[in-house]
Amino acid sequence: MNFGAINNVYFVGVGGIGMSALARYFVANGKQVGGYDKTPTEITRSLEELGISIHFEDDISCVPSLFLNPEDTLVVYTPAIPKEHTEFSYFKDQNFKVLKRSAVLGEITKQTVCLAVAGTHGKTTTTSILGHLMNECHVPVTAFLGGISENYNSNLILNGTEVTVVEADEFDRSFLTLSPDLACITSMDADHLDIYGSAEELVKSFKDFSEGIKPHGKLFIKNGLPLKGITYGVEDDSDYSAQNIKIDNGSYVFDVKTPQGLHKDFRFSLPGRHNLSNAIIAIAMAAEYGCSYQDLAKALETYRGVKRRFTYQIKTDDFVFIDDYAHHPEEINAVHQAVREMYPNQKVLAIFQPHLFSRTKDFADAFAESLSKFDELMLLDIYPARELPIDGVTSEWLLSKVNNSNKKLVRKTEIIQEIRKSEAQIVLTIGAGDIGEEVKHIKEAFYVKN
Repeated sequence: MNFGAINNVYFVGVGGIGMSALARYFVANGKQVGGYDKTPTEITRSLEELGISIHFEDDISCVPSLFLNPEDTLVVYTPAIPKEHTEFSYFKDQNFKVLKRSAVLGEITKQTVCLAVAGTHGKTTTTSILGHLMNECHVPVTAFLGGISENYNSNLILNGTEVTVVEADEFDRSFLTLSPDLACITSMDADHLDIYGSAEELVKSFKDFSEGIKPHGKLFIKNGLPLKGITYGVEDDSDYSAQNIKIDNGSYVFDVKTPQGLHKDFRFSLPGRHNLSNAIIAIAMAAEYGCSYQDLAKALETYRGVKRRFTYQIKTDDFVFIDDYAHHPEEINAVHQAVREMYPNQKVLAIFQPHLFSRTKDFADAFAESLSKFDELMLLDIYPARELPIDGVTSEWLLSKVNNSNKKLVRKTEIIQEIRKSEAQIVLTIGAGDIGEEVKHIKEAFYVKN
């Protein structure tokens, strides 16, 4: 599609993390951008500051007139939008150019060298590390991130158009629109079973993604996955791996083993072996593109993380508050591993908001096992997102499966008073729903100025 012939871009679901990165991209390219979303958020507020017109009522009369010309407007939608959405239906019925977010991303990356990061876990952090490394190594790169980078306070890095770094999302098979030059797969654990129906179908989709890599492209895979490619891992025999790992002043210091030899003294400040694994694959892909290991080591040391990915909100000698987006049992296990490694003798309170009724139902036992590992657990109601309730699937039902004597159901309005009752020195908020909106309130309640 020729985006140059389009002056206006309208987003149905503009506040989504992937959608908002595209909105920023089109603003930077001189387009008039507007959109709808369900509720105001920090993301929508930041978009409005860029001059993007946003409204929060599903009503075509709220759409500014300049976006109502089908000859001059591209409509981009997220698959999370319900089929009966009024505005979405109008644009389809009136023969507008209507494209799914992933299709637009696929079109943008076609004329570039594309580096794509796929996987059920780890892709957002890996993509943001890779985008940062490429940017710091002065590669002319545009990076579309699935989270807000702490380094750039944005989900878009815009420093040229020769290379694109993208998060390849398996939800709704969106990543099959991409044809990357370099791609990695971080994990293929069962997820999105409401879309795929079975773990086997999910794995098949990842295989289909790998077959879409350009003929002379390269596939990197986490060691142990049932695919052929360049392997990576942590303290193992992978083609690329982290070796000689030490913890120094809250950071990992390690060497990188590569097919060409050992490169020493990399420093990385994100806790957790899963994040160290993400750093290794980002280094590997950037090196395969052509960045020097000396430059990559300097760049990695300046990486500060992604908001809501093990983000320290408060960090004092007496109290630590960390926020994380984890919404799958394996992601919760990774958070638990990281917090225990950094704070081995401290009591840990986890406040978890389950995301989707279907995911809670599909992985209830695994959720219960992962949540049982914390010293104390508070469980919020399930965040429905795009779903209707499923009979019998509730937070109370999930909590009954958790093997932890120090557990309770709480409402969002009760979180702060319940934290005050706890003796835990480490507090975690976990989940992909609107629990992130509570973080600022918790931080305000417990932050003590030095």
